[in-house]
Amino acid sequence: MAKRIAVIDIGSNSARMVIYEKVSRFAFHLLHEEKSKVRISEDAYKHGRVLQEIPMQRTFDALSDFIQISDSFKTKKLFCVATSALRDAPNKKDFIQKVKNKLKLNIKIISGEKEAYFGAIACANLLPPQDNALSIDIGGGSTELAYIDKNSVSHPLSLKLGTVRLKELYFDAGDIQGAIAYIDEQLQKLPFDKVNTLIGIGGTFRAISSSIMKRESYPLNKLHAYEYDISTLQTFLQEILQAKNNKELKSLFIDSNRFDVIQPGTLILQRLINKINISKVITSGVGVREGVYLADLLRNSQHKFPHNYNTSVRYIMDTHVKDKQFANNLNALSKKIFDLTYEYFAIDYKYRYNLALAAKLYPAGSSVHFYSQNKHTYYLITSALEFGFSHHDIMLIATLTKYAKNKLPSKKHLQFYKKLLPQEEITKILSFLLSLSIALLSHRPRNLDFALHFEGDTLHVISSKKLYLAKEAVTKLTCSHQKFKVVF
Repeated sequence: MAKRIAVIDIGSNSARMVIYEKVSRFAFHLLHEEKSKVRISEDAYKHGRVLQEIPMQRTFDALSDFIQISDSFKTKKLFCVATSALRDAPNKKDFIQKVKNKLKLNIKIISGEKEAYFGAIACANLLPPQDNALSIDIGGGSTELAYIDKNSVSHPLSLKLGTVRLKELYFDAGDIQGAIAYIDEQLQKLPFDKVNTLIGIGGTFRAISSSIMKRESYPLNKLHAYEYDISTLQTFLQEILQAKNNKELKSLFIDSNRFDVIQPGTLILQRLINKINISKVITSGVGVREGVYLADLLRNSQHKFPHNYNTSVRYIMDTHVKDKQFANNLNALSKKIFDLTYEYFAIDYKYRYNLALAAKLYPAGSSVHFYSQNKHTYYLITSALEFGFSHHDIMLIATLTKYAKNKLPSKKHLQFYKKLLPQEEITKILSFLLSLSIALLSHRPRNLDFALHFEGDTLHVISSKKLYLAKEAVTKLTCSHQKFKVVF
């Protein structure tokens, strides 16, 4: 059985557990996720940060069930980390000892800087590479930030700013100006005043991004790597702060379990944006838990994946692509055809990678059901090609596999995903090139047993073999570029 690891994160607002399964050296996938709104910090900030009995009991009960779930998956390791609420609590030792004695679980309280680092290495490894970016994780008791440049993390910082902390100390008393003054004082500790990209981690940021996504009828149901411009965020933050009641928050697509803490979190974010010059925003679906897991997985490689390695691609290949030789041949052939024709079709060279990856992953769906291979490959890519790709990349790769083999993408599909796909003609040409690659390998050779030559409008296929099935398959294809021909 592949190695399974559970990670529990006890935050001020929620306790969460994830269980990951490793399928090869650096490839993994999520097996299970559990969350409980224990709010261990409830009423603590009103009582000198002392944890109260009822919230502690809720957390204890949740941890007990988490352990049982972890045992059911036969995990080899279980990491449990705690952040701001326990970090700040004078009576934290009592709770930690009770959990250790009765549940046999060791809770590790991590520093604010370590918390910021874990969140940042998750983003650096599992989001598309970002230059000059700042990660922010607004929690219940604290806010963590770190500087990210590609896959390097520096300047981890923790501020005593949190949604529950501000709610209990300022918002419950109606002292919004006091909250603003306190936030601004904490933000003076930031070591930079300009970044290209703000990367949002954690429940507050995800709630805001999810609401924006719903309001804009975003076509892809995927929050991780969801991007939008800073002006969209600024406008939405102001609307949240101006909401006078829960009904108005609901009209902004805010979930009811966030009603009491969304405005404190929004105010923190708004004051940060006012202080730092930011161009764009990207949402992270990963954070501290993934960072803890990656710190263990990548402990011998400086917490970085190998160069040009993608864990989601490797997971799909390991789990769903049974004939890897065919997948590799299809990948190589699609690149050959692209290299010969991209100038002729006036396609940007950057799409070569998308085409080649679509070719490599195309066989994945047959592991679910042969006769509906395209549908299942499309689903696998839109859902499991999770880490390291933009939504534009994911949707293009998925679209190419959905329509591969005998038809071009439908008008309805192209219109629905217009925000995420290249121009229609480019998408159709790339789709045709993948279908052509599949057709030319109809006889499934162990190695490519033909040569290609492109001249004028014609792709010449040169082989000592008849390639009868390939010829037949090519005649069924449609190319939107009418002058293009394939000749054997």
